Amino acid sequence: MSTSCLPAQRPAIRRARHIAAASLAAFVAAAIALHLLRPELDPVSSQMSLYLIGDWGPLLQIAYVALGVGMVALGWALREAHAPPARSAAALLLFALAGTSLSITAYAWMDMPGVDRSLEGLIHGVSAQGAFLFATTGMVVQALGFLRDPAWRRTARWALPWALLCFASVWVLAVWRDVPRGLAQKTVIVLILGWMICVLRALASRLR
Repeated sequence: MSTSCLPAQRPAIRRARHIAAASLAAFVAAAIALHLLRPELDPVSSQMSLYLIGDWGPLLQIAYVALGVGMVALGWALREAHAPPARSAAALLLFALAGTSLSITAYAWMDMPGVDRSLEGLIHGVSAQGAFLFATTGMVVQALGFLRDPAWRRTARWALPWALLCFASVWVLAVWRDVPRGLAQKTVIVLILGWMICVLRALASRLR
């Protein structure tokens, strides 16, 4: 299956795809490692933000920034892989905003339970929600973009419902406060990462 981009663009798209894949792999590896290195944190009730504080916190900070870079690389690669009439900067912009929000989240710590609210905690909360919303909205916009390119319409059959599920899950996470926060948040993260990994595989198949 061929890509819609010009042959001269393929090396740059491949490099961006490799950056995105490495960034996603680094985040997944860091997240798994932190759950093993921080046994005192209950994985069901503890949000990812708690792993930023204390031992090994810098590892997750680096992983968050890497994931942000990966989302931008993915957005750029997908845009360039589309036929020119189907290209849009909207998804790329949303992924860039998600990556920026994620980087802010990494270095503005959340307020610990039982302490007074702080400006840093407010910034953390807003940027964390922004990262989820920007990322999932970007996924939906990108999946809709697949429909405009005949070479990508088959991908849209699964990418669009999956992206809509991720977008809806973010709102469920925000509204349903009784659900175990750690488990629910990590489930949404897995759904988002899964979509990105599968889209990267679809992109790789078009670059062969």
